[in-house]
Amino acid sequence: MRIKKIIKYSALSLVSVFGLLLIFLSALYLTADMKQPVIDTNTLPAYSLVKTDSLRTYGPNHLRRSKSGLWEMSLQGNPAERGVAFGRLAEDLLHYQEEVFVDQIRQIIPSDSYLKFLRFFLILFNRNLGEYIPEEYRTEIYGISLSCSHEYDAIGTPYERQLNYHAAHDIGHAMQDYMLVGCSSFGVWGNESANSTLLIGRNFDFYVGDDFACNKLVSFYQPANGYRFASVGWAGMTGVLSGMNETGLTVTINAAKSTMPVSAAMPISLLAREILQYASTIDEAYAIVRKHKTFVAESLLIGSAKDGKAAIIEKSTDKIALFHSDTDRIICTNHYQSDTFKEDPRNKENIATSDSPYRYARLNELLNENIPVNASKAAAMLRNRFGKGGKEIVLTNEKAIHQFIAHHSVIFEPAKRLMWVSTAP
Repeated sequence: MRIKKIIKYSALSLVSVFGLLLIFLSALYLTADMKQPVIDTNTLPAYSLVKTDSLRTYGPNHLRRSKSGLWEMSLQGNPAERGVAFGRLAEDLLHYQEEVFVDQIRQIIPSDSYLKFLRFFLILFNRNLGEYIPEEYRTEIYGISLSCSHEYDAIGTPYERQLNYHAAHDIGHAMQDYMLVGCSSFGVWGNESANSTLLIGRNFDFYVGDDFACNKLVSFYQPANGYRFASVGWAGMTGVLSGMNETGLTVTINAAKSTMPVSAAMPISLLAREILQYASTIDEAYAIVRKHKTFVAESLLIGSAKDGKAAIIEKSTDKIALFHSDTDRIICTNHYQSDTFKEDPRNKENIATSDSPYRYARLNELLNENIPVNASKAAAMLRNRFGKGGKEIVLTNEKAIHQFIAHHSVIFEPAKRLMWVSTAP
């Protein structure tokens, strides 16, 4: 009899705890606020979308498919104007990009009911995401979302989805243990550069299927505030993955070992965007990064024509460091190099268990073989698929610089404001 009472009261306690938890989670869900902006479209310029076979124009903004196969977009104005123009010019590309992205998700999660649960989880996780994103970028993203399909509203509203997609890189490398992201980049200047000025090369290894990388978009921004800049990404991505501004400042992002995020913060791509739009030197970039809390750990390779060199901003969820090389080269893979993170347990584990140190050593080899480095040599290094010592290793090997999973590769020559962007395949 005593045992039955214990079981009864234990069951009642569990039901009560579960009920309270459900009420708590429901309250969090219902009070989630992504801080959706309000755009009065009546106050925006009344442009018509004009399409020809090779060019689309929307007022002073345009989108074209170049002979190389890259899409090139030019945008100007305030955040609302830029966002609405982006959406109108690239409506079909936005739909395609979202379709292939969601198809990839559906391959992993084929259940509609589980997708609805995923939406519930995302809203809980990102319930305060809007607080961490400057209004300028939320407004631009909302402007884009006005042209997005309602086909995927089961995942979230167009605005919610577009905001969450900007954190896709962060979520991908939070799962670094599963190797969804692993980039390689380098910079040379002085005696190691063919013309003595700064040269930067990078592979952006972010893979969510071949179809996702079909429509690479090079965006040229002339914002109402800040510097003009160019960046490489895809339709809907207003954040920066690889880019350069008019002062010759460049930003590329490289994932580092991170704990699984437990709450929303500033997505890395939007942090990189703020740097590119508002910084002209390494120190100015560092000051911007210091202001923000981020989802995950990241290395940002910053190149600067004004400084004549590159440095790495190493950022985790609770620490930050600015790493300068003591030579005329700098290499950035997926582990930290500064004294600040030398004894960090996650970083030590990353160095001991990942392929990042191997790729770092391989880039050192390739740089030694190619001094002084020019753009052609940089491209050959980024395409190199061999292991250390030129050893033959299987294709798509994670130890190779070229793993056949890069969304794009970019080479920058900041002093001349030159930028080379990879094309298919």
